[in-house]
Amino acid sequence: MNQALRHIGRTLAIALPVILVLSGTLAVSRVAWVAPSDDQVLTAAAEHQPQAPEAALTDRLLLTLRQEDPSAALTALQEAVTRDPSLAPHCAEIARTLGEAAVDKYGSTRRAQQHSRPVCDTSFAAGVAAAG
Repeated sequence: MNQALRHIGRTLAIALPVILVLSGTLAVSRVAWVAPSDDQVLTAAAEHQPQAPEAALTDRLLLTLRQEDPSAALTALQEAVTRDPSLAPHCAEIARTLGEAAVDKYGSTRRAQQHSRPVCDTSFAAGVAAAG
């Protein structure tokens, strides 16, 4: 029994330093030894910047259009502009984008045009026409 414990102790005495050296070498090889370049820092910072309100609204409305229909998205656009008048300068561009997305969803300008209404003048219809 005593001899078996000595054998285990010798094995560990030899194997353990080898394991520690190898694991330390692997850990060191994964460290980024070079500081990130300015481009990488700028890219990382840009990824974490908050989205502009009009861009966030556009994304939300495009999701509504895809999940429901263009009428629901146009209604939500009108309500958003009424709640926050600072979005009014972006209304026409957003409605045009919704018109283009409606053509993408339905595959025809005729079917997309059925949802047209005078939100932000005729921008939705202009988007449908541009996509067709």
